[in-house]
Amino acid sequence: MSGFVSGGGGDGRGGAVSRGGVGGIGGKVVVRAAWRLAVAATLTVSGVIHAQLYLDGYRFIHDIGVMFLVQASVSFAVAALFLIGSPVGLRIVGAGVALGALAGFVGSRTVGVFGFTEKGFQPAPQALISVLVEVATLALVVPTLVQFGRGWLADQKRRTLRSALAAEGTAD
Repeated sequence: MSGFVSGGGGDGRGGAVSRGGVGGIGGKVVVRAAWRLAVAATLTVSGVIHAQLYLDGYRFIHDIGVMFLVQASVSFAVAALFLIGSPVGLRIVGAGVALGALAGFVGSRTVGVFGFTEKGFQPAPQALISVLVEVATLALVVPTLVQFGRGWLADQKRRTLRSALAAEGTAD
């Protein structure tokens, strides 16, 4: 989404605002809601895939089964919270959930995770869909975190400059 940034100039209140495209405050609300819905959808799909694989037999794989159940549960919980709002902390958690799933995927296909390994995009089609929705979650969330960080840094620079100017003014 072009021109899509975290709201409030880095104040951490969450959401996003549109620069261009849909106009006015109503348009910003629509864009925020659509963005939150998209993030919730990607997290929900990840949760469904991990829950399905858990039920289809991964629950019998020592340690891995529990990890799939936790991944599914956390994905559902975070998705539900995104429907309510999107403060910066929740965005960080959402990105962490996606990164965790991707790390498990890569680990299980390279060095193994607790001795568990898989090959390629098996099981099909769940493996491919999971990777795609995790990447989509990151593609939706990370830019808002970058924008938040830029806003926060700009606020810090302004505060430092004000403090320095105030100190300089009192030194006379």
